[in-house]
Amino acid sequence: MLIKSLIVGNMSVCCYLLVCKETKEAAVIDPGGDAIMILAELKKLGATLKLIINTHGHPDHVAENGSLKKSTGAAIVMHADDAAFFGKPEVIQYFSALGLPFSPPPDRLVKDGDVITFGKQSLKVIHTPGHTPGGICLYSKPNLFTGDTLFVGGVGRSDFPGGDGRQLFKSLTEKVLTLPNETKVWPGHGYGGQSSTIGEERRSNPFLSDGSWAR
Repeated sequence: MLIKSLIVGNMSVCCYLLVCKETKEAAVIDPGGDAIMILAELKKLGATLKLIINTHGHPDHVAENGSLKKSTGAAIVMHADDAAFFGKPEVIQYFSALGLPFSPPPDRLVKDGDVITFGKQSLKVIHTPGHTPGGICLYSKPNLFTGDTLFVGGVGRSDFPGGDGRQLFKSLTEKVLTLPNETKVWPGHGYGGQSSTIGEERRSNPFLSDGSWAR
């Protein structure tokens, strides 16, 4: 699987293009901006976009869902809990201050343990609520796409509507940290860097050893 990292949108989201080398079918994770750049990169790679996958429903991670779906016909994939939560009028009103478009309704709803396939590649859905109710990580050994659940040296915020610090800490310690040390971490923002490993985060990320922040 080819992985291409792009920094998109005015909130510098780490967007990932995943391409099956055999079939050239592709998935994009968290297209939060710059659809023209994403489409140009797909063309350069000779890839056909089949899936638009969101690690969570915050507008900075879904802003180009609609435009990419319109341009390519790709299916939008999101956890069921975030599809429901971010469809609420009061949630839309709260986040509308960001000035970013919300996603159209997903074409496919996923849950913990589901497997998403494109070409001959697959991603396992790991439900990691806490940053949002339906936040997910996507695992394809040895790669883990963590969205805003885990950053390099940090973790996602839990003070937005739908956030829960205790739940986030539980997701991190009981699900994310159970993966092998060599697992490569691809975060949703590059605040501390654009990649790491589970072993390195276990050793050096202060938020993973002490849950006092999780309120």
